[in-house]
Formats: sequence, C-alpha cells, structure tokens
Amino acid sequence: MFKRIKSFFGRIYRFVIYEIFAKHISFLMPIYYSRSNLNPITFKTWIMQKVFGFNRHAYWPVHFTTVVVGYKNIYVGKSVSLGASNGCYIQAVGKVFVGDYTQVAPNVGIISSNHFMLDIREHVKSEVRIGEYCRIGMGSVILPGVQLGDFTTVSAGSIVNTSFPNGYCVISGNPARIVADYSKTDSIKEKFIRFKNPYEFNGYIPAEKFDAYRKKHLNV
Repeated sequence: MFKRIKSFFGRIYRFVIYEIFAKHISFLMPIYYSRSNLNPITFKTWIMQKVFGFNRHAYWPVHFTTVVVGYKNIYVGKSVSLGASNGCYIQAVGKVFVGDYTQVAPNVGIISSNHFMLDIREHVKSEVRIGEYCRIGMGSVILPGVQLGDFTTVSAGSIVNTSFPNGYCVISGNPARIVADYSKTDSIKEKFIRFKNPYEFNGYIPAEKFDAYRKKHLNV
C-alpha cells in the first residue's frame, strides 16, 4: 500500500515539475527537454545550484558536493554534466575541455595546473583535453597536460598523467596504461557509435546558443 501511495505522489511530482513548470518556463526548459538524454538535468541539481547557490556560477549541472575552480576556463560539450556526480574536484586554473557526450563518474579529479615547486604560491598552468564519448571512471584523477582521444575509457581509480590522444582504448592503473586498444583497427573503430540526443544542451544552454555564450563569458 505504501509503495502505491509513494508511486502515486511520485507521478504527481513529476507531472507538476516537468509538465507544468519545466516545460513552459524558459530557464527550466533544459530540465524538461533533457529528460531522455544520457546525462539528464535534474530538478534537484538545479535547485541546489541555482537557488541554494552551490556552484551557482557554473553554466552546467554540478552536484553540491563537487568543487569547481575556474569555471570560465572550462568547456563542457553537449550532454556533459561535469561534476554532476558527487564528490568531484574540477580545477581549471589552466583550461579544461571536455568533449560531447562524455560521462564523468563520482569522486573524479580533473586538474589543469600544479603549484610551482620553488614557490608554491604560483601555479604552473597547463590544459586538460578530454575527447568525445569518453568515460571517466569513479575515483580516477586526470592530471595537467593530459589529452584523451574520443572513446577513451578510464577505469575506476586510475591516475592519468600521460596523454592517450588516439582514443578508442581502455586505460587503467597508477600510472594509467592501455589495457585494451581498439584504435589501430578501423573495422572495430567503426562499431563505436556517435549518437546524438534529440535536444542538445551545453550545460543549461541550448547548443545553438552556446557559441555566443562562450565568446561573451568564457576563456576557452
């Protein structure tokens, strides 16, 4: 009986949130139209971020336990919720680029600069570039200067301090090394699917408006 009541009120909640509010209010529309996307934008995340102010300035969905440094130096591709999972640390003193449809698990660190050894008040800036359709496993760390090609899978707990620009591979370990490489066989690479969502957003911003936003507000 309790489950039926819970299910009933759940349907009411979803109808009110999505059909009454999110569908018709412009700044909530990404919640409605991303529902079927790979990384949907949730009302809970929006509330914590935009109303209660956790990571308020980030233009993409971010969990309230995630730390984002330097949001203007971060490019998030279509359907990328960088740090929407809990406990991530995204440090963009240098620049961070994350390609379309890449997924980032909880407790991931992405770091684009190091402290200068002779004077730790200074940063040595670099870049991190992560390609499209990548998967960054739980608890992994991507260090400054790393470039990952499309369809790179980073196994959970890996420390990535070397670039793997060819992509189409699985990397694992500390330091990360290739454990499965599909980049050299065209017949296998062709099996990787570059799907598209029916409605595309760069964070909360419709994809067709993102270039204008990027030029005006970001450093990437």
